[in-house]
Amino acid sequence: MRTKLALLAILTATSSSHAQWTLETSNTTADLRGIDNVGGGVAWASGTSGTVLRTEDGGYVWQSCSIPPGAEKLDFRGIQAFDANTAIVMSSGTGDLSRLYKTTDGCHSWKLLFTNPDKDGFWDALYFDRGKWGWLLGDPVKNDFGLFSSDDQGLTWTKKRNEGLNADSAAQGAFAASNSSLIAPIENVVFATGGTGGAFLFRRTQTQICVDDCSREELDTEGRKDKWERQQVPLGSHTKASGIFSVGSKNGFATNPPLNLTIVVVGGDYSKPDDSSATAAWSLDWGEHWTAAQTPPHGYRSAVAYNPAAKTWITVGPNGTDISTDDGKNWRALHPDPAQHEPPDADRNWNALSLPFVVGPHGRIGKLDEGTLKH
Repeated sequence: MRTKLALLAILTATSSSHAQWTLETSNTTADLRGIDNVGGGVAWASGTSGTVLRTEDGGYVWQSCSIPPGAEKLDFRGIQAFDANTAIVMSSGTGDLSRLYKTTDGCHSWKLLFTNPDKDGFWDALYFDRGKWGWLLGDPVKNDFGLFSSDDQGLTWTKKRNEGLNADSAAQGAFAASNSSLIAPIENVVFATGGTGGAFLFRRTQTQICVDDCSREELDTEGRKDKWERQQVPLGSHTKASGIFSVGSKNGFATNPPLNLTIVVVGGDYSKPDDSSATAAWSLDWGEHWTAAQTPPHGYRSAVAYNPAAKTWITVGPNGTDISTDDGKNWRALHPDPAQHEPPDADRNWNALSLPFVVGPHGRIGKLDEGTLKH
C-alpha cells in the first residue's frame, strides 16, 4: 500500500521477559525493510536509496552491494535470495518506480527484470520458495489486485486474471512494510490486506496444473480457472493505515493441499504504534476460520515469523518485540536484559524479520540470540 509508513521511535514498557537482539554494523543509514536469510551464514538485506547488503558469515560482516543502474532513489522494500551470489530485489513505488532487479554474481552487477506495467500500481511483496517459482503482489488497480507469477526464477512474469482477486481499489490494499504480506510455499498462495474495507486473507484453494502435452487453454498461465477464497480477519480498525501487515505459517505449507495448518497474522494501525488492540490473530485451518489473539502484542506489528527450534512465534514493530508460545493466542513483550547492559534502543524500531535477523530504520540490523528466549 502506497500510504507513507512513518518512522516512529517509541519507548517500550517494562517486562519481566528478555530477548537479546545483538545489534550489528551495517555501514549504512538506509531504512531497511527487506531481509532474507538463505542459511549457511548467507543473508541479504535491502532498503532506501537503492541499498542492498549481503553477509556470508552470519552477519559478522555486512557488505555493501553495487546499486543497480538507475536505482539510486528507489526504495527496495523486498528481497529474495537463492544463494550467496543470486538474489532478486523489489522496489516499491507508484508505476515504474516498482521494479525487480536480479544479480547472479554476488551483487557486483544487476539486470532489470520487470517494471510495473500499471501506471497506477504499487508493489508490496515478493516471494520465492527457493525454487524457480515466484510470486509478486501489488495493490489493486481498477479493482483488481496485481498478482504476478514466474516459473523461471524471475526472468518472466505473468499477471493472474481471476474474479477472486477483485477488490475495491479505494478500500483494500496490501502493505509494503516488511515484504511479508504474501507467502506462497509449494504453490499455496496466500496474501493479506487492509484498509477502510477491513482486513482479509486471500488464499488460492484450487489450481489446475498441466504437466505434459498441454494446450494453451489447459496451461491456464493467467490462472483464470483457479479458485480463490477470502476470509475477513479480526485485525485492524477499518482505517487506511490499518489491517494485516504480515502473515506467517508454522510448517511452511508442508503438505499440498495444506491440512490443519497454523497461520498467524499481525498488524494493527501503524499510525498508532502503541495501540495494542486488534494487532494479531490466528487460524488452525489454513485461514478458513480466524480468532483474535486473547492477549495481543503490545503495539502495532509489521512482521511475524516462527522459530521452530524454540517453538516460538516472534513479532516486531516500532516499539519492540513480542513472542507467543501457544500459536498466536497470547503474546508477551520482550525487552533488552538489563543485566547485559544493552543500549536502551536495543529492542525498538524494527520493520522486518527473516530469523535470526531483524532490520529497521537507519541501517539497524539485529541478530537473535535464541538462547535468551525464555518461556
